[in-house]
Formats: sequence, C-alpha cells, structure tokens
Amino acid sequence: MRGRGRTAWARWRAVTARSAVILLLGLCATVVLPASAGAGAGAAAAADAGARPGPYSFTPGARNVEGAEATADAVPLDARHTYRSSLPRGGRLYYGLRLTAQDTAYVAVTAVPPADTTVSATDGIRVSLRDPNGTSCFYSSARFGAGLSPRPVTALAQRETGKALCQGGGTYHLLVERLDAEGSGAAASAEPWGLEIAPATEPGLKRAGPTDPPRTWNSATPAPLTGRPRDRTGGTGFAGARPLGQGVWRTALAPGETRFYKVPLDWGRQLHASAELGGASGHGYVGGALNLSLYNPVRGYVDDAAVGYTGVAKPAALAPLPPVEYANRYAVQAGVTSVRFAGEYYLVLHLSTRLADTFGQGPFEVTLRVRVDGQAHGGPAYAGSPAPKDVFTVTEQERLATLTGDTGGGDDDRVMRLIAVGGIGTGTALLFVLAVWTLTSRRSHARAR
Repeated sequence: MRGRGRTAWARWRAVTARSAVILLLGLCATVVLPASAGAGAGAAAAADAGARPGPYSFTPGARNVEGAEATADAVPLDARHTYRSSLPRGGRLYYGLRLTAQDTAYVAVTAVPPADTTVSATDGIRVSLRDPNGTSCFYSSARFGAGLSPRPVTALAQRETGKALCQGGGTYHLLVERLDAEGSGAAASAEPWGLEIAPATEPGLKRAGPTDPPRTWNSATPAPLTGRPRDRTGGTGFAGARPLGQGVWRTALAPGETRFYKVPLDWGRQLHASAELGGASGHGYVGGALNLSLYNPVRGYVDDAAVGYTGVAKPAALAPLPPVEYANRYAVQAGVTSVRFAGEYYLVLHLSTRLADTFGQGPFEVTLRVRVDGQAHGGPAYAGSPAPKDVFTVTEQERLATLTGDTGGGDDDRVMRLIAVGGIGTGTALLFVLAVWTLTSRRSHARAR
C-alpha cells in the first residue's frame, strides 16, 4: 500500500508540476509590464489590443429597423433595445416611440459614414422628436467640423416632462435628417450612412426636488495630471467603450480612426479631461487634427475640443464642467444641462484623415488625462425604473473596470489584469505560484502518508 501511495504521489507531483509550468507561462504572457521609455506608443497599444479594430462597431445584437418616409409607416422603437438602420443621401426618415406622460425620453442617433466619404465641415445629421400632433419637442444636430474627416457623429433628440410643449402620452416620432452641403458630394458621399439608434427613458421623481441649478461650483481648470501614462486602447463604438478612471492614459491612432472610452461618474462627481496629440516629423498645418468629445450616459453631447496641428505636441481640453446633479437640467448653459445624471460618460477621440497627407500614416501617440473630483452622494428617488435599467447607475464592477480596463472578459482575464494593475512583476507572480504549489504539494503528501 505504501509503495502504491508513493507511486500515486509521484504521478501527482508530475501532473501538478506540468500544470504549474503551464500556469507560469500564462502569467509570463499575461502580466502587463510597463513600456520602456524609448518604446513607441503604437507598439504598446498594439500589444494592449491586438490587431487594429475596424472603423465602428455597432452594439452586438442591435435590431435592424428601416426608417419610414411618413409617420404613418414608422416602425416603433423600444427603449430596452438598440437599433441599426441606414440613412441615404438627403434622407428624411421617421421612427416611432411610445411614451407615457411621466417619462422623459432621450433618443441618441449615431451616423457612421463610409471611411472613404468626402465630407464638408457642415455635413452631418439633424434629429428631432415630435409629439402625436406633429409638434417638434426638441432638435439637435451633429456635424463633422473643421477636421473635414468622416467619423461617427451623434445627435440627441429628447422629450422632457414639465416643459410647455409635448406633454402627455402617446406615439411620438423621431425624425432623422441627413445634412449634405451643396458641392460636397463626391461619388462616395452618395452612399448611405449607417445609423445606430439608442432610445432611453427616465422616470419622474417620487417627490419634487429643487429646480434651481447649483449657482456655484469649482469651475477652475485644475493642473494637468502628471506621471507615467498607462496604455489603454479605446473601443470602436459606444457599446465597446473601454473603461477609464482618474489617471494618465496613452493610446495610438492612425488618421481617420475614432476610439471610445467611458468614465463612470456618481452623483456629485466632477470630470476634467484633456487629450494631447504627440509630436511628429513633417511641416504644415492641419485644422481640427485631433477631436475630443464628451457624451453623457444617454449619449447626449456635453462638450468637445479640437486642436490644429503643426507637428508639435498640443493638448485639447474640455471646458470645466459642474459636478453631476439632477438639478443641472434646469440650467441655461448646454454643457451644464447635459451633466444631469450619474452613469457612464463617454470620451471619444478622433484623428483627422487629413493628417496623413502632411505627417504620414502614423500611428500617432495620443495622451489622455482624466481627473475625477467631488464627493459622491446618493441620487434622487425615481418613481420607476429607467430604460435601459442600469443607464443611470454606477456599479462596483464599473468602478473596478476603470482600473483594470476589463470590458467583460472571463474571471481569468480579470485576475490577470488585477495582477498587472497592482504592479506585480513577472518574477513576483512566479514566486507566488511556486509557493502555492509547494504548500499544496506538502499538504497533499501529508494526507497521502
């Protein structure tokens, strides 16, 4: 019996040794070590994200829907889902939306032109939400701007309860219009643009709260964060936005690329953000070379900043914003009214295609500086549930994701990212695994005896 026990023990040691080696190799491959001082951001970002992703990634599982040329034929949308559609040149399309009298509604529309489209600064989309009588409740537009570069642009239509117009329940209609400037239409511009439509509803409050926006808040621009940047490649759509927390972050963009990040903000928290395009060889000037945009949890526009580029590193900083508060919606300034609820706020980077003509194909290093100030507190008591359900909520998992960059991978992926973020080197990780294996071996051997 004792001989057979020793034989089993030897076999067990051999098996666990092979397992430990495999685990050690996995750790060596997974642990993220800081990039060397002379390493380029392009290589670091490639290691972080693998092969370069496509131009825009629509929400997985988005439902296909066709817009109608008349309200009578409009397909109804459901705020629990995201939709995918298309918009032809000069198009004016309607979509339906059933609303109650109590809910405030938001419908974000992201237009995605083909990558080779020729655009003007004033090209873009306009959206509006209309009540059952055809009265326009609200409209907004989104244009490509000075960068003259095709990119995803997002506009928000909304119906707010408590306003003079558009009260009562019923079937409302979203109108999406394509804005094409005269003379901007090359052959590629005649192609349809992809649309991503994301409706959301916000319930009323159980009891009325203050209707005066905060009169004072810290509007000073803080000193830029310093320190060694951490590599974090962005996602290619709102649904795949990569989490960010406070810190200095680095990525690499090729001309024409757009990348999405998200920063969870609790009630009472205040966001400051800037992006810097690194230096490059070459001579010339590109207007709107780098664009940094901020959107709120329902993808409503908050602010943006753009910089012209001469090859010298230059930052683009968002205007100082107030802390997130429900009463901000009663302010006059658009940037203040947009930070009206907690949730995930989106930072979107775009590098103009025109950069390639003067400074080459890149990729170009971009540094993001994100600061989150303010004291978090509880939010208002809603009388019902919003749709989507967690759109105005910040979870512990989301807070953790800002450190790890985890976008929903498995448990092993999360553990390895925690090891990387915690600064545990490869050698330390190896010693840790060997220690655990040795201890387990001794305990098993003792039981075998």
